Parts: sequence; C-alpha cells; structure tokens
Amino acid sequence: MANSTAPACCAFDSPLLDQVLPPILVLEFMFGLMGNFVALWMFIFHMDNWKPNSVYLMHLAVADSVVLFCLPFRADYYRRGKNWIYGDVFCRILLFLLAANRAAGIFFLTAVAVDRYLKIVHPLNKLNRMGLRYALWVSCGLWGLIVTMTAYLLSEKHFFFRNNRTQCESFNICMGFNPLSTWHNTFYVLQFFLPTAIITFCTVCIIWQLKRKTVDTQGKIKRAVQLVLAVALVFIICFFPSTISRFSVWVLKYWYDECSYFREANLAFYTSVCFTYFNSVLNPMVYYFSSPAFSRTFQRLFNRLLGRKESEEESTPQQQK
Repeated sequence: MANSTAPACCAFDSPLLDQVLPPILVLEFMFGLMGNFVALWMFIFHMDNWKPNSVYLMHLAVADSVVLFCLPFRADYYRRGKNWIYGDVFCRILLFLLAANRAAGIFFLTAVAVDRYLKIVHPLNKLNRMGLRYALWVSCGLWGLIVTMTAYLLSEKHFFFRNNRTQCESFNICMGFNPLSTWHNTFYVLQFFLPTAIITFCTVCIIWQLKRKTVDTQGKIKRAVQLVLAVALVFIICFFPSTISRFSVWVLKYWYDECSYFREANLAFYTSVCFTYFNSVLNPMVYYFSSPAFSRTFQRLFNRLLGRKESEEESTPQQQK
C-alpha cells in the first residue's frame, strides 16, 4: 500500500514480522553477547601469541559486540509495529552501525580466509613475513573502507511516516532512483558477491592443497580447511538470504512501478535481514576453528558450564594431541 503523504514510496503492514522478529532479535542479542564476551575475554587475557589472523578476528569481535547493542532497540521498534521513538539522530546512527557491521563481518571474514590461503598455499610469499604491523594496517584500511562506504547513511533522514507511526528504514521502496539509494543497493549486493568469490577460491585452493599433501603432520592444513569452511558457512547462512531478497527488490523496480508487486519481496527481505545479525552469534564458531588455543579454551569453558570435573577438563586436550 502506498503512503498517501509520499505516493512515490511503498509501505506495508506486517503484523507477522512485528510478532516474530522481536523475540528473534532478543535471542540473537543474548547468545551473541555471550559468545563475543568469551571471545573478547580470550583475546584480552589469553592470547599470548598474536598472529595476523588473530588481529582480524579481534576486529570482527569488536564490530559484533558494538552492533549487538543495537538489536534491543531494533526489537523494540518491531514490537511497536515499526514505530521509531528514539529520534532522527539515533535512527541514522543505528542504521549506520547495522550497515557497517555487515560490511565489517564480510570484510574481516574474507581477510581471515585470504590469510589462511597465503599461509597454506603460498607459504613462501613475502606477505606471510610482514607480521602484526601489516595486519594492523590492513585492519585500519578495511575500517576506513567500511566507514567511507556506509557513512552516507548519516547524511540524511530515513524516516517514513505511515498511520501515525515513524518508520526508521534505510531500504524504503521508492519508485525512481536517486544516487544514494542506487549506491545503497549496489554496495549491499556487491559486498557479498565479490568476497564470496574470493572465499570460494581460497577454500577450493586450500582443500586441493590438503589432497595433495600425503602427510599433514601438525594438522595445519586440516585446521585451515575447517576455518575457511566455517567462514563459508557463516556467509551462506547469514548473508546469502538477505542479499538475494534485496537483489530481487532491486530487479522488480526495473519492471514495476506499483507497490502491490513488492509486498512478498519486502516481507522476504526484512525476514532474511535477521539472518544478517545472526553472524554475531555464529562468528565464535570461526574463532573456535582459528587455533588450537581457542578451541581448548572454549572446551574448558563448556565443560565448566556442564559441571565437569577439572581432571576431566585437563584430560580432554591431552587425548586430542
């Protein structure tokens, strides 16, 4: 249904989303906060041997932790029937943080996959000898790129008024095209497909390297395969659904100019966006496969939560050696 005050744009009532999304977002907040708290605790207090891979994962955990605090406000927004009560400035900041987190999740996961690819497939490459300073420069460069690509969300209002409610959305469906809207959709789609191509290439090359090696004495290649497969799984679960549904909306705008054609696509997009936030819950799985130190610490913590004795906890790592 088109809004009478803005006939060029579309808005839809979605009572199902208003009921389903708030509890999902709250659960993502709770489980994501626990997982990332453990990850940050390990980075700060238990990371003795820092590597470029660890630097990228640390930045990923920080980005996830920041965006998790946006989810309760987003849940409250849907609980009120898509009515934003926190003002224009916070709306812009929240949408910026959500977009920046998606980009950070994609870029730093890609950096992890590329780092493993270089270490396993090209171990003599000079990039492998550049160490932590190089990783810090790469991280700063990625953050600069992320902010540059998403800062436009801070430059204008994202309010959409309908039925005495104030919607705070960065993906309003409006007929016609403007530069910011076109860039918003283009970046949303490209930031998935280009890194996916890179991660797919890295995964295939690492698996091929594992098959060529008859002996993997220290298990480095096997762990690298597990790590990049975990990264690929996060990509598929968290980023693929929302990218495809958003691309569908983008394509439909070339064919139709009536709001009735966008109802199902709009519902699919906002449903799949919740999977994007789920990456903050799944990323600790990537940390688990990143190094033996991480996996052992996670196992010890899990054993303590289950009430297992200290002797049982100590025997587990020894049996795995």
